Amino acid sequence: MRYRTLGRTGLKVSEISFGAVEIGLAYGIPVEGKIEKPSEAEAHAVLNAALDMGVNLIDTARAYGDSEEVIGRALKGRRGEFILATKTMHYGDKGLSVAEQKQAVRDSIEASLRALQTDVIDVLQVHNITAEVIARGDVLEVLQEAQRAGKVRFLGGSVYGVEDPLAVIRDGHYDVLQVAYNMLDHRLDAEVLPLAAQKGVAILTRSVLLKGALTPRYLYLADNLAELKSVIARMEQLVAGECESLAEAAFRYVLSNPAVSSALVGTSKVKNLQRSADYAAKGPLSPALLAAIRAIEIQDVNQLNPATWGFKEKYSDK
Repeated sequence: MRYRTLGRTGLKVSEISFGAVEIGLAYGIPVEGKIEKPSEAEAHAVLNAALDMGVNLIDTARAYGDSEEVIGRALKGRRGEFILATKTMHYGDKGLSVAEQKQAVRDSIEASLRALQTDVIDVLQVHNITAEVIARGDVLEVLQEAQRAGKVRFLGGSVYGVEDPLAVIRDGHYDVLQVAYNMLDHRLDAEVLPLAAQKGVAILTRSVLLKGALTPRYLYLADNLAELKSVIARMEQLVAGECESLAEAAFRYVLSNPAVSSALVGTSKVKNLQRSADYAAKGPLSPALLAAIRAIEIQDVNQLNPATWGFKEKYSDK
């Protein structure tokens, strides 16, 4: 396993990190109509295997079902071996007063600490943070309060699109930015990733496999995603000369960008996690292949957002 610096935090993080949504929810593209959540034993096995192979960042959220609780039970004896990142909602869209929103964030942080069986969260991110939430500043007040109390070390935001990540970076208080970034979606290349690198804001990439679309599961995408399916089939042919699979190309593509600190792997299978680590170890893609990938664009950008695909997990705001 190779390691990179997590922006201005100074922490060293594995190039491949573990995204824990799949151990808390039934998640991904349904194959033959089914998505299965792993058993507790399977979840414990993949979490411990991740640490054993050198993965040292685990990313979860209050909204990921019982993911935090599973991590707490599985890894309470190994807490010193990994960087722990989780998320709180901002509650700005719940019809609450500002005081109620701030208390909800406080309660969320305390619930995460209990569930994860830890005294400190290394990176606390605000789930789906927006430019409006950042401008108000009330959520930041609660996060900084938790920092002063020693419950949180570093702050981050998990975002979509282009404008909100720019707002996170420009605000200056957030150390880590989690973004959806993959070889089909290049919208962050022009401004977001260069600015993050300039400001020392670490980039964690999720959706590297676009919820499984950059694997053979793309064949199961619905008919309304015809353009996406067609482009992925074309991409599969393009990368075949240099990579053994779409998945290999996907991980090597995001890690070819030096602004990226780590690529999240969302899986409940040890073999998939090991395979992703093996892909990362092969290093960057060739300049020629990188250029060819970046030349391919999807016209309907909505097809790059899994929220529009017609199936949705039951996230919570507990």
